[in-house]
Amino acid sequence: MNERKNMLTVVDGETLMDMKLPPTKFCVETLLPQGISILGGAPKIGKSWLVLDLCVRIAKGDAIWNLPTQKGTTLYLCLEDPLNRIQQRLCMLTDEVPENAYFATAAGTLADGLCEQIRNFVSEHPDTVLVAIDTFQIIRASNTDTSYANDYDDVRQMKQLADELEISILLVHHLRKQGDGDPLNKISGTTGISGAMDAIFVLDKSKRNADMATLVCTGRDIEYREMEMKLSKENCVWTLVSDSLENPKLILPDEMVALTQFMKTQKFFNGTNSEFTELFNSYYGKRLSAKSLKQMMNRWRYSLEEQSVQFTSHRSNGQRLLDISYSSDRDESAVSDVKILDGKSCVPFVTCAPVSEREALSTGITESTRKQNKTAKFGDRRQM
Repeated sequence: MNERKNMLTVVDGETLMDMKLPPTKFCVETLLPQGISILGGAPKIGKSWLVLDLCVRIAKGDAIWNLPTQKGTTLYLCLEDPLNRIQQRLCMLTDEVPENAYFATAAGTLADGLCEQIRNFVSEHPDTVLVAIDTFQIIRASNTDTSYANDYDDVRQMKQLADELEISILLVHHLRKQGDGDPLNKISGTTGISGAMDAIFVLDKSKRNADMATLVCTGRDIEYREMEMKLSKENCVWTLVSDSLENPKLILPDEMVALTQFMKTQKFFNGTNSEFTELFNSYYGKRLSAKSLKQMMNRWRYSLEEQSVQFTSHRSNGQRLLDISYSSDRDESAVSDVKILDGKSCVPFVTCAPVSEREALSTGITESTRKQNKTAKFGDRRQM
């Protein structure tokens, strides 16, 4: 037993690169990831209004700031406000609050059962996606230890809980009183707090009475962005004025779009990375190295799968082989009859790119010749 404790669980790089691991989940697409996040802001700037609106929108499945949300149960621990104040704010924000948006005005601390309380709530509501805690300071132990180690340990407990329950936990926190040119350095406490976070948000404005603010966003799984926001005086909703990421939705690069089109035509390939790259280059008309193409495929694996392109890598007889296929949901019944493009049996001079009628005449390649060549390259999957 002791020997097992002294052993690390490791994975080699080659295996890790080929593992099919789930992508990071988001409460708010490209903005609020699963894990532990913090929202910092000066007192009375409007942090609680923002979090309240966020919880309601996610519970409804409504977009926020033009970003899709993952619909699910939300829990807002509003520990600085009584229920009547929350009710009044909800009436200003919206005319409908769904039954899967929950609120609590009291909770334990990290040293007094808070984590177990959240576990029990998620157990009763398994579709929970977000727990917001307003404020972080209230759930911390009431001691005078303000060291880096203590800050980091408090956040680490919440981080482990978020990962265990596979939810997003958003901590609301205050900023330092002393000014700093970098908004991300204004988070109150040591760098042990910000260093342990998956995502950091700072709602910052230069004038207390101004109705404009900048939401500065950064994190391990999100791109740095600055979102100019305006607080409505009528309903206290933070609306988006501008976003430094003009197009936050990830778009497939041209190479991966071409790869998708290529596989729609070829259906299946089995061979080495170099053989596949040679064939793809013939179709694409550009020269990519086998290494760069495989890196791009790994980077965009899940986006390719959304386009019905799937691939795996494995070793056979000392060679690194690639299996890649295209199979749309509408065409699953035909998977057993698709053709195989086998790198070992390829005819090198046959192009995989579509050839126009004029090109066919100029090169002497007729439609019938192309079909014969294609037959030479593609075998019946059932014969292999």
